[in-house]
Amino acid sequence: MSRQIKFPSLRDRIRLALAEDLADAGDITTQATFSPDARTRAIVVAREKGVFSGTEVFRMVFEEVGGVTVSGVAADGTAVAPGDTVATLEGTVRGILAGERTALNFIQRLSGVASLTAKFVQAADGRIKICDTRKTTPLWRDLEKAAVVHGGGTNHRMGLYDMAMLKDTHADGCGSLKAALERVASLKGTFAIAAEARDMDEVQAAIDGGADLLMLDNMPRKMLVEAVALVAGRVETEITGGVTLETIGDIAGAGVDRVSIGALTHSAPALDFSLRLVAGRDSQDN
Repeated sequence: MSRQIKFPSLRDRIRLALAEDLADAGDITTQATFSPDARTRAIVVAREKGVFSGTEVFRMVFEEVGGVTVSGVAADGTAVAPGDTVATLEGTVRGILAGERTALNFIQRLSGVASLTAKFVQAADGRIKICDTRKTTPLWRDLEKAAVVHGGGTNHRMGLYDMAMLKDTHADGCGSLKAALERVASLKGTFAIAAEARDMDEVQAAIDGGADLLMLDNMPRKMLVEAVALVAGRVETEITGGVTLETIGDIAGAGVDRVSIGALTHSAPALDFSLRLVAGRDSQDN
């Protein structure tokens, strides 16, 4: 069961992002070189192969700037290749250049997350769910988790408020995982309960304690297989910690249901895009 929280709207965050770039003075360079009524047409082009994410936020940036019409924006989850046009802009030069960097920053970051997720999904070949974590950019969590889905992944809990998750800190603080599970037993039925296990004793404690999700933390392959056999499908299982593109294929064959990968959001490289004026002059990349 999720709970509603007070959170800055996407539009509020876009306004703040624009204010960070424009402040009170605005784009002083463009204002000095182009009249308010000067108009142009521009396209946004992918420079790398990947998966696009950020359709809504891209449109909203230019809605906030004003004086710009956006068309042909790639749909979230669309595969892109170098040279592909992902959006077309028509309007004032001042409006297009005022929103350019903010709009590109959003789609570069989000498309990077979607693209990295897609690589893990492809490497896993459908044998295991690829999940994200809470290791997200502050105030971007909803956007980055949406990008994970656009890349074919699955969202884990959104925050500390929508799933009870017992980690090593809880187990050690309570004296044992068994004791920690007893303390959160009253939450069962209202919230899913996840328990992190570091060894086979904690695996058994999680099963006995009624955990809905068993998280197998940094376990060697032999222990993973043993844990899956002990669970025998009674609890959903998840691998957590240290999973890479090089190891996901082997891990996917261990019989675990899902894997959580913090790198999807904390280490995804941006996917590069550029804005080009139809007149043939590329905008400056700074």
